[in-house]
Amino acid sequence: MPGILEAVFLAKEKGLKVPLVYNCGGYESPEAVKILDGVIDIYMPDIKYSDNSVARKYSQAPDYFEVAKNAVKEMRRQVGELKVEKGIAKKGLLIRHLVLPDGLAGSEKIFDFIVKELSPDTYVNIMAQYYPCHNASKFPEISRRITHIEYTSALRLAKEIGLTHGFRQVMSTIDRTHIPEWTDNLKE
Repeated sequence: MPGILEAVFLAKEKGLKVPLVYNCGGYESPEAVKILDGVIDIYMPDIKYSDNSVARKYSQAPDYFEVAKNAVKEMRRQVGELKVEKGIAKKGLLIRHLVLPDGLAGSEKIFDFIVKELSPDTYVNIMAQYYPCHNASKFPEISRRITHIEYTSALRLAKEIGLTHGFRQVMSTIDRTHIPEWTDNLKE
């Protein structure tokens, strides 16, 4: 982080005027987020799990939800609600939430936290792009894509709980057959 901060300050001195976005996994210490106060314009943290036992099992993060909640609260304190002008985000908080198979993300509890402890006006990006890879095959419950029903249920829950702003992915995201392949060779 020190190197990034130094580069940002140098760039701002030379005229950088674009909003700075901090896209993270949500598992950030509030102390680290406080260091970014006044530097970051848009925070885009994930809130992946509401059940710490699930977070421990799949991400080795036994205190995930408490850490993520504290980090997100600090982010919101710094930048407030997301402000969008002419379709472009300028400043604020946009929480990303990935729907997992069998409700393992605990979407309802996450949405409830957002409405009750942040604001119903918080922007949330509810994502359907879960794709089982890496060690997912070791866990049968997450070794499959989500279903249309699981995704639409999460969207319905968000609305019922009172979230009013945000984004959702198109349903065809669920149906894609593979993750786009990447190469390190730009000449191909």
